[in-house]
Amino acid sequence: MKPTVAITIGDYNGIGPEVALKAAGETAVRRLCTPLLVGPREVFERVAAKLRLRLRGWTGEPPPGGRDLSVLDTGGGVPVRYAPGKLSAEAGAAAGAAIRSAVALVMRGEAAAVVTAPVSKQALHLAGIDTPGQTELLQNLTHAPHVAMMLVAGPLRVGLVTIHIPLKDVARELTGALIRERIRVIHRALRQDWGIASPRIAVLGLNPHAGEGGDIGSEEQRVIIPAMEALRKEHLALAGPFPADAFFSRYLPEAYDAVVAMYHDQGLIPLKMAARGTAVNVSVGLPLVRTSPDHGTAFDIARRMGADPSSMVCAINAAVAIASRRRRKGTRA
Repeated sequence: MKPTVAITIGDYNGIGPEVALKAAGETAVRRLCTPLLVGPREVFERVAAKLRLRLRGWTGEPPPGGRDLSVLDTGGGVPVRYAPGKLSAEAGAAAGAAIRSAVALVMRGEAAAVVTAPVSKQALHLAGIDTPGQTELLQNLTHAPHVAMMLVAGPLRVGLVTIHIPLKDVARELTGALIRERIRVIHRALRQDWGIASPRIAVLGLNPHAGEGGDIGSEEQRVIIPAMEALRKEHLALAGPFPADAFFSRYLPEAYDAVVAMYHDQGLIPLKMAARGTAVNVSVGLPLVRTSPDHGTAFDIARRMGADPSSMVCAINAAVAIASRRRRKGTRA
């Protein structure tokens, strides 16, 4: 039986409903899994009409045939003010409600994975959802003690130590304990979710030239290298810390199974340049499988119905692959 994948609406005033519907409607996706759209049905119906797709209510079973797409309506009790391109608390609340419902489905065993469409962090905050992003919200909902954000594009996997914090705060937040925690989570995910028996991980420095022996910053000498040495005693295969610019300019996919970056843009700018719209965000360390496309809400094009669903399709494919591997191994987190 094909796995059911819960696909959340994201911020409905962005391109979330559009890319979710387009991806779910693709023949290749429907051969791979049963897509279940999660969010206010009213919005999905309005966007589906423009895309000439048909919807049906979720009954707990796959559609009997044809091209109908199933929707789990989470709009009850949440006011819907569909206004493409506009920031709103209502859209943030709907995004949060969809995520909560999708997580509940997986935790009850009614879906195999969650794929989340892009949200506006500002809209979430306007709705009173006080987390930096979806990764942290999912961590709270699943009570996972340690998670990490990893972006994947083909053989290139980039995990992050710090995630959604201002650049000025990175050096202060970068502790040995945090580095060890994130690398352990990434190492475990490489073994469990990608089936790599002995992962090889490259670690980037924080400063230009990886601090150049302490002349351009001391974080490498004080924090990063001691954390790596401690992890090597746990038999983790780590290399670095490498200067980020030189590392990515000479990167060879076969040399390492993952790269660990110290902050968001350090790792994700080169990855997204290489991926060209096909990267996937994977939350590793959760007791469920969650992936997401690598782009944002794109409020500026939300009315046009011209968004590319490629990254969403890749996110669904990745979710099914990881969930299948976990099922074969009998593991959750």
